[in-house]
Amino acid sequence: MSRQRIMAFLTALIVAVGLAVLVPLASTASAAECASPWNASTVYTGGLSASYSGHNWSAKWWTQNETPGSAAVWADSGACGTSGPGTGGGSGSCDYPAWVAGRAYVTGDVVKYSDGNLYRAEHDNPGYDPVISTWYWEPYTCSGAPTTPPPSQGGFAVSEAQFNQMFPSRNSFYTYSGLTAALSAYPGFANTGSDTVKRQEAAAFLANVSHETGGLVYIVEQNTANYPHYCDASQSYGCPAGQSAYYGRGPIQLSWNFNYKAAGDALGIDLLHNPSLVETDASVAWKTGLWYWNTQNGPGTMTPHNAMVNSAGFGETIRSINGSIECNGGNPAQVQSRIDAYQRFVQILGVPAGNNLSC
Repeated sequence: MSRQRIMAFLTALIVAVGLAVLVPLASTASAAECASPWNASTVYTGGLSASYSGHNWSAKWWTQNETPGSAAVWADSGACGTSGPGTGGGSGSCDYPAWVAGRAYVTGDVVKYSDGNLYRAEHDNPGYDPVISTWYWEPYTCSGAPTTPPPSQGGFAVSEAQFNQMFPSRNSFYTYSGLTAALSAYPGFANTGSDTVKRQEAAAFLANVSHETGGLVYIVEQNTANYPHYCDASQSYGCPAGQSAYYGRGPIQLSWNFNYKAAGDALGIDLLHNPSLVETDASVAWKTGLWYWNTQNGPGTMTPHNAMVNSAGFGETIRSINGSIECNGGNPAQVQSRIDAYQRFVQILGVPAGNNLSC
């Protein structure tokens, strides 16, 4: 064999042996072992480690109750375990920290809620409840795949949990089931347009309702001196239930004999002769509020429903309810009270407030 051929043979052999040595070394490499799972109540001092969200983290200095990845006190030491992202540790045990109300979370944080399920932050948030602020949180599985959030009860844009958060001190008369039972009377309400528009309309209605009732606390008008004033005897049907029977009741504070008759006619309920139904039957009470919202312009130029679904803005719903009594400088404090409630409610529902908030 010539010298050239021998050299070529030796070169090929060296390359082959090198590959045989290198490939097994690469294939047997493994991820670092995960440290003990991070715990919110544990105190960590500089240099101590904890695992969180599939990574090991090293404390730079004293820390407690600061989530790794969302606080500068933690240094990322790299991935750990062999189960891949989303498992929270090398054993795939889904060992995520418990959610804590009021603690700031950043996009991507995964927490375990009191219902035993996992949730991942879709957007940075200051500690909103995972099962209420669905804009900020999504259900999460150990495999790392988000699950489909459960639908709101009855298909309504507001869940019962969100309703309870909006009205923590509400009168027991104003039931969520009464509200959802009333929705069939006006199926277009909070069910028109995009999901954002649906939630905005629901928030707008409930914000005005909150203002009218002191947070769903009052069922009837509190100023009894006004009661005799709501009878328009010039109507052909008069006031058969009595001179003082048509005072404000329910979530939108329905008042005047002609409104009781019109609402009753539209709903197929004799409210002219039985106005007390609005303060004794939760479903009837909610229906009268939805009747006004969806069919009456009031002192405005459009129904509150049309104002929200046609992008006229929350301010126009105020105008349709109280007109110049509040709008155009009539009572700026009352207008702001309604706006404040609306902004709280859209935040709970995870949607922007939109434009034209005032009137």
